[in-house]
Amino acid sequence: MATIYEVARLAGVSPATVSRVFNGTSVSAEKAKLVRDAADHLAYTPNRAARTLRRRLSEVIALIIPDIENPFFTSLARGVEDAARAAGYSVVLCNSDEDVAKEAKYIDIAVLENMAGVIIAAASDDSDLHPLLSRSRPVVAVDRGPHGLDIDAVMVDNRAGGAAATAALVAHGFTRIGCITGPSDVETAQHRTDGWRDALRAGGLVVDERLLAPADYRVDGGRAAMQALLALPEPPDAVFVANNLMSVGALQALYSAGLTPESFGFAAFGDLPFAAFAPAGMTVVHVPARAMGRTAASMLLGRIAGEGGPPRTVVLRNELSQTPRRR
Repeated sequence: MATIYEVARLAGVSPATVSRVFNGTSVSAEKAKLVRDAADHLAYTPNRAARTLRRRLSEVIALIIPDIENPFFTSLARGVEDAARAAGYSVVLCNSDEDVAKEAKYIDIAVLENMAGVIIAAASDDSDLHPLLSRSRPVVAVDRGPHGLDIDAVMVDNRAGGAAATAALVAHGFTRIGCITGPSDVETAQHRTDGWRDALRAGGLVVDERLLAPADYRVDGGRAAMQALLALPEPPDAVFVANNLMSVGALQALYSAGLTPESFGFAAFGDLPFAAFAPAGMTVVHVPARAMGRTAASMLLGRIAGEGGPPRTVVLRNELSQTPRRR
C-alpha cells in the first residue's frame, strides 16, 4: 500500500501538503490536482480513522535547533524538556544543521503529525514558519529572533553582550580588537557584531572592518578565522569571538601560534564546552541556556492552553566574568 510520503514525492510537494488536501484544508488548485493525480496513480487511500485522530493535537511539542552538538543547545533542550514533562508533554528534538531546507521538512512533520506547538531556534533569517502560523499552531522563537514575524520569543541581549565583552578588552588596554563572527544571515551573529562595533566606538577606537572575520559557528570555522586574523600584515592584539564553539577553535589557533589569552586578549560569547573553567586572562559572556529553554516551553504551553494577548518577547540577562591574569 502506498504511503503519504510516496504520494508527496511523486507530486513534488511536502507530506504536509498531501495531508492538507485530504483533510479538506486550503491548498492551491494546482497543488491539489498534483496530489490527487499522484494518489490515483499510486492507488493511495487515506486512512480515515488515522485522519480523525490526527485532527486532534497531540501532547507532543517539537524543538527545532541548529546544532545538537553545541552544548548551549543541549542545555537549552534540557530546559525545554524539564518544563514540558512537568506539564505532561513530550518533546521531539529536531536538528536542522543550520540548513533551511532540512528545517522546513521538520516544520512539515510538525504540521503533519499535529504536534501541539513548536519551539525553534531558526537556521536563518530566511526560515519559513508560515506552515505553522497559517494553521494557528503556537510557535515560540528561542535564542534567534522571529525575523519579521509577530510571535513569542525568548532571547538574551546579544548586542549588549557583545559590547560588554569587547569593552572588557578595551579596559585591559587592547587597542586593535578583532571579531570572529557567525553567519551573516543569523540574527545573533549580526547583533553580537554590532555590539563589538559599539564598544570600539565607545572606547574611542577605530572600527577596522578588516579585523572582522566571518565563520560558521563551529570549531573548525573559529580556528580558520583566527588563523586568518593572525596572518594579517597588521594582526589584532585581541579578539572577541561570537560563540562558544568558534572560541574553542580560535583558542587552538592561538596556542598553535605561541600565544595565550593572557598575552593576547580573548573574549568569548558563551561558556566553553566541556571545560571546568576558562583559561587565565579570558573574558566570558555566560548565557542562561537552560533558563531560556524552560521559559520558552512555559510560554508555548501557555499558548497551547489558550492564553491570548499580543506576542511577547522575554529577554534574559547575560553575565560577564573574567578569569584573573597570572601575576
